[in-house]
Amino acid sequence: MGVSPDRSDRQKQFDEANDLGFPLLADTDKTVAKQFGVARFGPLPVKRVTFVIGTDCKVKAVIKSEANMNKHADEALAAVRQLVSN
Repeated sequence: MGVSPDRSDRQKQFDEANDLGFPLLADTDKTVAKQFGVARFGPLPVKRVTFVIGTDCKVKAVIKSEANMNKHADEALAAVRQLVSN
């Protein structure tokens, strides 16, 4: 699931343009961002962070990078593969 402070109509446009294949949550009031410690003030409303959450609802991996999207994808995939193999 993807979460961002963007409105749902903007997320729909982003999903259609990028064919994401997973649901997006519109966290317009930053409730989820605050709970995960990624909300901030200024022109960028949240920190770019990927959380891998296990079936036990616990955070298994945290990937941080403001600019390297490949890092998010590669490290999240590696974390999921490790979870599945255990």
